[in-house]
Amino acid sequence: MQTRVERANGAQSRRRILEAATEIAGQLGYSATSISEVSKRSGLPNSSIYWHFKDKDALFAAVIEDSYQKWSAYFSEKSEGLITSPGSSVIQLHESLESFPAFLRFGHLVILEQHEVELGARKAFLEIRHRALALMAEKYMAQTNCDGDTAQQLAAISLALVDGAFLSRVAGEQTFNSPGLLGKVFDTYVREIAPGTVQ
Repeated sequence: MQTRVERANGAQSRRRILEAATEIAGQLGYSATSISEVSKRSGLPNSSIYWHFKDKDALFAAVIEDSYQKWSAYFSEKSEGLITSPGSSVIQLHESLESFPAFLRFGHLVILEQHEVELGARKAFLEIRHRALALMAEKYMAQTNCDGDTAQQLAAISLALVDGAFLSRVAGEQTFNSPGLLGKVFDTYVREIAPGTVQ
């Protein structure tokens, strides 16, 4: 029977592996990251990594999910109890993801990589985006009283704005240094497709 100490040590090892993999993947992407490098960065042997994760793809799928859970908890805490407009919701989304750049950077890299067999990490990130779009659509329906199709359109546009702002920032461009600009752009769009919902 596994002791508490063994379980605690296992959890600590898993956490070290995930943190090392997140750090490396955010810098290098999926293909350029190896189990050997994760072992070196975490200070744990390859055998320990393979004990926790079947293979590299399973490890990076776990990295994606773990990063999402951290971001989701942070975003929920920051936005709890706030009554917001669509534009301010985009600002909150942008600012929360700015605090977790490795998650978004690695997710974008995984989406763009082409493999004969789809990566589990890519599927995990796309599923997370699907969940995020559904949650944002619900939020926009509540804020604007628009129909479901319109809310889904708003969710897709808001996520595209945040994606673009992130890439612009990584590229060193100054376009989106002010998150308020994203909110204004989005509110202008909301007025066009859902008139009377944004003052």
